[in-house]
Amino acid sequence: MQGRRRRELALQALLAAALLGALWWLLDVTAANMAERGIRSGFDFLREPAGFGIGESLLPFESTDSALWALAAGLANTLRVALPAILASTLLGTLIGLGRLSPNLLLRGLCAAYVETLRNVPLLLQLLAWYFVVTDLLPLASEALQLAPHVFLSKSGLTIPWLGGDTGMLDLPLRGEMNIVGGATLTPEFLALFLGLSLYTAAYVAETVRAGILAVPRGQSDAALALGLTRIQLFRLVLLPQALRSIIPPLTNQHLSLSKNASLAVAIGYPDLVSVANTTLNQTGRAAECIALIMAVYLILSLLTAWLSAWLERRSGRWAERA
Repeated sequence: MQGRRRRELALQALLAAALLGALWWLLDVTAANMAERGIRSGFDFLREPAGFGIGESLLPFESTDSALWALAAGLANTLRVALPAILASTLLGTLIGLGRLSPNLLLRGLCAAYVETLRNVPLLLQLLAWYFVVTDLLPLASEALQLAPHVFLSKSGLTIPWLGGDTGMLDLPLRGEMNIVGGATLTPEFLALFLGLSLYTAAYVAETVRAGILAVPRGQSDAALALGLTRIQLFRLVLLPQALRSIIPPLTNQHLSLSKNASLAVAIGYPDLVSVANTTLNQTGRAAECIALIMAVYLILSLLTAWLSAWLERRSGRWAERA
């Protein structure tokens, strides 16, 4: 048994060495060809001024800042939309998945129609549709829709209360003669991307949740109801802990897909990591380096998400044992 294990490890080491050797050869040939054509290479451009502005940025950014800081701002913008969209799609998808299991025929039909419609329309078309809704169909800022006290929606975006400067006090938006004054505004590009990613991914999350619950043996539900548990207690104490082991791995894939689908932001003008990297590429001509950076960032994000998923899967196993 030990000898077989050693042979497997040796084979894996040889394959890894071969892959690294092939990658090194490819990089060496690429660098030589670029040098022959007088094309600069390397990552020294990251320390140089970016030379362009970013329309909206979670991090403070000026055109004189470095290209590295520009990419950091793009990554922050990606996370700024991806993380809330992951949370929103998970919550909405869970509700829709439960709705598909409801004994109410109307609710079950509406949830099924949502899933089948959203899953079969390309995400890019949905993003463009939401961008059209936000920028063309909503009223001007002077006639903004008031969704709640001090919350306004218009072509300029969604304006909400926010902490004001160094005072620590809540800055409340107020309707002015021409626009909304105060608060913080989520741009139309952000709203369109957030809505598109959330609603599209929620359809897949719904099917994941539905399949996970159906994977729990029916006898578990019958036994719980026979003991006098309510349906809410049945879901919280019996079904959910056992279903999580089936739900978490495919749910993680949906979260990863959402993060990568955020790269479609370039179609509606939202400055995410890919959009900023493309601008940097056009400014510096370092195509290979910029693409490598994008790949490395998404690889790291995927590995972190996979690690978190594995941790949650282990925890869910313990919850199921307690249930």
